[in-house]
Amino acid sequence: MIQTPPPPSITPRQMNLLRVVTAMAWADGGLATEEVDVMLDRFSSIFAADAPQQQMLRQELQDYMMQNIPLEELTPKLQSTEEKELVLWLGYEVICSSARSPEEENINEEEEAAYRKLVELLDLPAETVERIQAEVEASHESGSLIDNLTRKLEEFMR
Repeated sequence: MIQTPPPPSITPRQMNLLRVVTAMAWADGGLATEEVDVMLDRFSSIFAADAPQQQMLRQELQDYMMQNIPLEELTPKLQSTEEKELVLWLGYEVICSSARSPEEENINEEEEAAYRKLVELLDLPAETVERIQAEVEASHESGSLIDNLTRKLEEFMR
């Protein structure tokens, strides 16, 4: 039996956001070490106040990022329309940024299927989904995946 690691020292709301973003990153069947390292650095810097706390939180979050939890278990925990919109934004951002080679499509079949499932589970109006997708696509012109994730999370946490 797999033992669940102790919960990290972030709020359940923050944990759920992290898990949904991670679930979308897992959509193609794998999570690259580089992706994990960068996401851990950014998330820990947002959720922790100082360097020692950030290092401790980084380790706690790593254990959780390695768990591939189904979206069906995560989305019912989202408490507000604002959280649902943020999750859709972050999820679309993650799958749009995951091409591993120049010849590869930005969004592969597994990622597209996971995104369609996320849209269905979130049950947001079609106009909202289209607006968020347009925002994500526009943001690709102005920065990296991790910079955009960090900015969006920081805005949400204020």
